[in-house]
Amino acid sequence: MRIPAHSVCTAIRDDIVAGVHGRGSRLTEELLARRYGVSRVPVREALRTLEAEGFVVTRRHAGACVAEPTEQEAADLLETRTLLEPLGASRAARRRTEAHLKVLRGLVRLGQERARQGSSEDLRSLGGWFHETLAQAAGSPSLTALLTQLRHKIAWMYAVDAQTGPVECWAEHGAIVDAVARGDAERARALMALHTERSMPAHRLRFSSGGEQRAERVRNSQRAVNMPSLRH
Repeated sequence: MRIPAHSVCTAIRDDIVAGVHGRGSRLTEELLARRYGVSRVPVREALRTLEAEGFVVTRRHAGACVAEPTEQEAADLLETRTLLEPLGASRAARRRTEAHLKVLRGLVRLGQERARQGSSEDLRSLGGWFHETLAQAAGSPSLTALLTQLRHKIAWMYAVDAQTGPVECWAEHGAIVDAVARGDAERARALMALHTERSMPAHRLRFSSGGEQRAERVRNSQRAVNMPSLRH
């Protein structure tokens, strides 16, 4: 069975974000093909995509390597998020479907329940699904792709400290969904702008000394990947 290049791309990206492939490390087609159980062709296509996304760079005499973003580049990502997330919420208020609303309301109910219980790991996943669904509700494939890529890169560059007010955070999510449901684009934009601003202090660079140590522990625990079981 031929594994699609986009699945290989997702697998390599996920491992870069997780720290399995460290910043600056070489990404050879042969080793990657062996790790993911594929031929070199989809690996080559995946590396080209990841280079376009900014996760990979090509260096003379070294070939493909994991990019090494600067602190300024990382800070710019958070600033970009404060601009694009409110735009996405505003678009979602105009273009969302009932199916989007159903999923968003379900996520908010579950998130609020988990927040009261103090389930921090569940909240992290639910928060990601919430923002991903809201981006899809914007009805703009290009904006959705930008927001998705932005979240991946922020997750790569930053660790997010445990939220001090998860109940308040999910109350904000609920208010955003209410505005989206009413078609109130300006309120959805304003609420999302406030939400993203409040979340910024929780972000801590991974490539500070502590972040590098954590990444090293992850790399040391890497294991072979079974490609057919990957999520698409």
